[in-house]
Amino acid sequence: MKIKRLGNSDLWVTPIGLGSWAIGGGDNPYGWGAQDDDDSIRTIQHALDLGINWIDTAKGYGHGHSEEIVGQALKGRRDKVIVATKCGILWKEDGSDIYGHLKAASIKVEVESSLKRLQMDMIDLYQIHWPLPDEDIEEGWRAISDLIDEGKVRYGGVSNFNVEQMKRIAPIRSITSLQPPYSMIKPEIESEILPYCAQQNIGVIVYSPMQAGLLSGKFTAERAAALPDDDWRKGDPNFQEPILSINLKTVERLKDIAARNGISMSVLAIAWTLRRPEVTAAIVGARRPSQIEETVKAGEVELNGTDWQEIEGLLARRTQTMSEMH
Repeated sequence: MKIKRLGNSDLWVTPIGLGSWAIGGGDNPYGWGAQDDDDSIRTIQHALDLGINWIDTAKGYGHGHSEEIVGQALKGRRDKVIVATKCGILWKEDGSDIYGHLKAASIKVEVESSLKRLQMDMIDLYQIHWPLPDEDIEEGWRAISDLIDEGKVRYGGVSNFNVEQMKRIAPIRSITSLQPPYSMIKPEIESEILPYCAQQNIGVIVYSPMQAGLLSGKFTAERAAALPDDDWRKGDPNFQEPILSINLKTVERLKDIAARNGISMSVLAIAWTLRRPEVTAAIVGARRPSQIEETVKAGEVELNGTDWQEIEGLLARRTQTMSEMH
């Protein structure tokens, strides 16, 4: 797989990175339902065997469980993998509620717990998970800057920040990367965020390119109805009527373009995000080895201009239908 430099760093990443949100399991309000740890470990190791060279996790995934699994899976292979994790999300003792917290003292405690769970001496990319609370983003970013100076973190990044928030923290220390949501049905970063990141040499690693499975080509109305109560998608409007039907209809049409090019719908969805030169790489989640085997192909896809135009037409039609609903 070809590799790209991540922003202003000396980290060179493959176009696909393994996301480990679902690997955290379902014991929190933002989980994906039950997950088998052995499957998770096999999935991580298989991703590395396929050539993927970076993994994205977070303390907030499964209350730290995702980091523990990543640490176990990387035993003996740590030097070959770039590990990104996140801070700034805490939860109440009973695990019932999570909230943003960016005080410096808290982040310095968080990094120690993440290092311990990951079984590592240094984190390659340490990111503020959410800009919450907004008034503390400067303090949180200063804490990450301190951790870089102390040698516990190599580079600092942010996730879910807007342009204004990035401008506020940039004078403290340059931002290596931004992690925003981006997909065929969530293209908002194209207007302001991508141009700003290109101008500032901030790497962009997008998450949810398959819109949490909706763009996988395998999602159905029946699957949406059968989602367990501990799956966060249960409360997402994209997975509920009437928007669900609009989304699924769009996917059916997109599948024809994918089939014409000999690829799956999920590969097309990921490749669509990578078509933008400002996007360094995409985070792709997987819960079983077979899933990453399919999606890793997106890093090599090249479609012709006519296909891209047809895709944009279908997405514009979806947007038009959505606006008519309101």
